[in-house]
Amino acid sequence: MHFNLKRVVGFSAIPLLGGALAVGAAASPASAQTWQDTALTAFNVQPTTFPSGSGTGAVISGVVSAGGTGLSFTAPSGEAFTAAPTLTQGTPPISVVVASNAHRITLTTNTTTTTGSAALAFTFGSTTSGVTCTATQTVKVTETSGVLTWSLTKSVPSETPVTVSVLNNNATGAVQFSGTVTPAGACTLKFSQSNLPAGLVSGNPLVPGTAVPRIYTGVGYTATDPLGSTFSGTFSLHVFGHVVVPPPPPGNYGNEVNPFGNGFDVFQQHQAVNAIIAGWTATRADPATHFIRHNGTVSGAYQYEYAPHGSGTGLCVSDPGYDAAGTGLTNGLVLRGCNTGGWQQFIPQSNSTLRNVATGLVVSPNGTGAQLRGTTHPASWGGSFYKWTDFAHLPA
Repeated sequence: MHFNLKRVVGFSAIPLLGGALAVGAAASPASAQTWQDTALTAFNVQPTTFPSGSGTGAVISGVVSAGGTGLSFTAPSGEAFTAAPTLTQGTPPISVVVASNAHRITLTTNTTTTTGSAALAFTFGSTTSGVTCTATQTVKVTETSGVLTWSLTKSVPSETPVTVSVLNNNATGAVQFSGTVTPAGACTLKFSQSNLPAGLVSGNPLVPGTAVPRIYTGVGYTATDPLGSTFSGTFSLHVFGHVVVPPPPPGNYGNEVNPFGNGFDVFQQHQAVNAIIAGWTATRADPATHFIRHNGTVSGAYQYEYAPHGSGTGLCVSDPGYDAAGTGLTNGLVLRGCNTGGWQQFIPQSNSTLRNVATGLVVSPNGTGAQLRGTTHPASWGGSFYKWTDFAHLPA
C-alpha cells in the first residue's frame, strides 16, 4: 500500500536556533563549517578602573660603583628621568648628586662613617617628542660606613589611575576600547586583546571575523601606556554570525531519484542521528532532499551526506542493520554520523539499484513518504531503480 507518511503521521515542530537546526556533538560536520561574524558585543569588563601603581611595566635599574662609594640609576629603555630624585622618607646618606643626564642619575658619598637610609622617588617618562607621560618609582638607598646599597621599595611604577571603557558599535558590529588617565595628560593608551576565539584578530577596534557564534568568557585585554606599562583585565564577548554556505560541488550535489521522481528525503528536515530517510519528491526547493555524494572507501561505492542548501551536516544515509529509528523496520534507512563503515556505502548496480555494502540489501521504497528500507529484491513496481540527478537538473 502506498501512503503519504508526511500527511498521516502527527508530528511536532522542531525548534530552530539561529535559523539552523541545533544538533549535538554526535552530528558534527564531516568538514568544519565556515562562519561569517556579523557583530561583536563586549560586556562584563573587569576591572574597569585601575588604581595608581597597578600597572606592570619597565622599572629603573641601579649599579653600585667599585668600592660602593657611587650609585648610578638608569631609566627604563626608551625613557628618561624628568627631574632629580625627591626625598620621601629618612635622611639622605648621600652627599650630592654629582652627575645627571636624561637617562642616568649618579649618587655619591664623601664620608666613610655615615650610616643611614632614605627613600628616594625617581620620576621618569617617555622620550617620545611632545609626550610628557610620567611614572614614579621609589628606591631605598642605604649607606653603611660609607658604602652605598639600594633596593626597590615599590617595584611597580605608580602611574595615575586608569579607567577603561568599551563602545559596542551598532553600525559596524565592532568593539572599541578607550581609556582615560587621571589627571589627564599625554598618557595615551593602546589596547590589545588575548585569549580570543579562533577567527578573531586582536585590534582596536576589535572587528567581526570568522569565529563560531557564541558567548566567550575570560577574554583578556591589555592597555599599554607610552612608558610600556600595562594594565590587564578580562571581559566577555558575544559573537553573532551565520554559517557561510559553500558553493555546491559540481556534479555531486543532488539526489538519487527513482522513475517516480522520489529520492532520499530527511523526514521533517530532522537534522539528527537516527532521523528517518523517507521517499519523497526531490526538488531544488526542498532542502530535505539535498545531498552531497562522496566516493566511498569501497571500490565503486558512494556515500550520501545530508546537505540542505548545499551545506554538509556530517550526517550520512545509512542502513545500520537494525531498527535505529524505532519504526519497526530492521533495515530502515536513517541518518548517522558520517564514517567509513560499509553501512553508509552504496554501490550502484547494473540494473540501477543501490546495494548496501554491509547488508548486501538494495534500497527500496514503500510509497511516497514512507521510510526507505533495505530489501533482498527490488520492488516489483519499479521504485527501487535509482539514478543520480545533479541539483541543477532537479525540478524546481
